[in-house]
Amino acid sequence: MVLSMTGYGRGQKGSKLFNVTVEIKSVNHRYCEFQMRMPKQLIKIEDQLKKTIGRFIKRGRVDVFVTVAGEGLVRRKLRVDWELLDEYHQFLSRLQQKYGIQSGFGIRELLNHEDLVTIEEIEAENEEVSVLVMDACREAAGQLRSMREKEGNALQKDLEQLLGSVSQHLTVIKAHASTLADTYRNKLQKRMQELVNGQMDEARIAQEAALFADKSDVHEEITRLESHLLQFAETLMLDEPIGRKLDFMIQEMNREVNTIGSKANASQISTAVVELKTILEKMREQVQNIE
Repeated sequence: MVLSMTGYGRGQKGSKLFNVTVEIKSVNHRYCEFQMRMPKQLIKIEDQLKKTIGRFIKRGRVDVFVTVAGEGLVRRKLRVDWELLDEYHQFLSRLQQKYGIQSGFGIRELLNHEDLVTIEEIEAENEEVSVLVMDACREAAGQLRSMREKEGNALQKDLEQLLGSVSQHLTVIKAHASTLADTYRNKLQKRMQELVNGQMDEARIAQEAALFADKSDVHEEITRLESHLLQFAETLMLDEPIGRKLDFMIQEMNREVNTIGSKANASQISTAVVELKTILEKMREQVQNIE
């Protein structure tokens, strides 16, 4: 089964106290890499989240967003710096005693000093939230997988069509490759006749034709290319991550096509080689998005 590396999933779970949303999106990546964004108190279940998502996907860059709404997740606490407050009090008392200042400076002014009194938020742990997050994660991962399967099916159909086009151009190459030697011999004979007025050295012509046939023989490259095409089609049917394997096969196909183009000196074959390179580039771009 072909799976795309691009997808999105969203899961929501709620209770009387909390509402949890988990969003997962994935894009192309050579390996499986996670980026997690969630409240600090949920860090303890980060590995569980990764393992859960890992059962649905094997490759790609995965961004996970966890949001939690509700009461009780954060507890507020008043923090007072009593030592500093005592110093303020002593200082004010000394001012009044030493200079006889009767100021209206009182509790309200002290409370407005951020250095003296602050409100801090303490994130509380809650097992109910962890359960909701895991359930929402499974739901989001399932949606992500479904989207990757849908896009993967479209990729597979496109690649199969492109494989058919490769086979058609390869058939053209095979047809012309089999006549290269004879075509070259006929051209050589005609040229020699023009140069020597009909007195030809048949042995020399046969030797030249044999050398040309050896240099321009592309049957091995064609055989290997046909083998790669068959393996590519078979790999598309495997139920495992196949993206890297397909990418390697396309590299090998390009290698064979380039060799054919450099060895076979015929306009029809050169045209087919150019078309093959264009098709293989399209296939390579598609394969980059396969898990």
